[in-house]
Amino acid sequence: MTAHTDTRAAYAIVGTIDDIPAQGARCVTMGETRVAVFRTADDRIFALEDRCPHRGGPLSQGIVHDGCVTCPLHNWVISLQSGRATGADDGATRTFDVRLEGRTIHLAMRAND
Repeated sequence: MTAHTDTRAAYAIVGTIDDIPAQGARCVTMGETRVAVFRTADDRIFALEDRCPHRGGPLSQGIVHDGCVTCPLHNWVISLQSGRATGADDGATRTFDVRLEGRTIHLAMRAND
């Protein structure tokens, strides 16, 4: 992982889009936080803390669909964009900004507040 800064935030290069299967995820560690970096079927990239707001399930092992991920433990559906649970469920996981430069993924080193 290579860190660099710009005028907005510090980012780390965490790999390329080709490192993540379509509708899949890969994990990286940012300090003490495990971050799941997701790739949708249409090649959008999102990053969430790899922890479901319900019971802490590993979102990186969930099913990616329609801009969401379904937690593998209790089927909570989490928006990849906002980190918020959808439907009747309530809660959120932290999100991280990502940038795609060419095929290289840059991940913000701090979660969004």
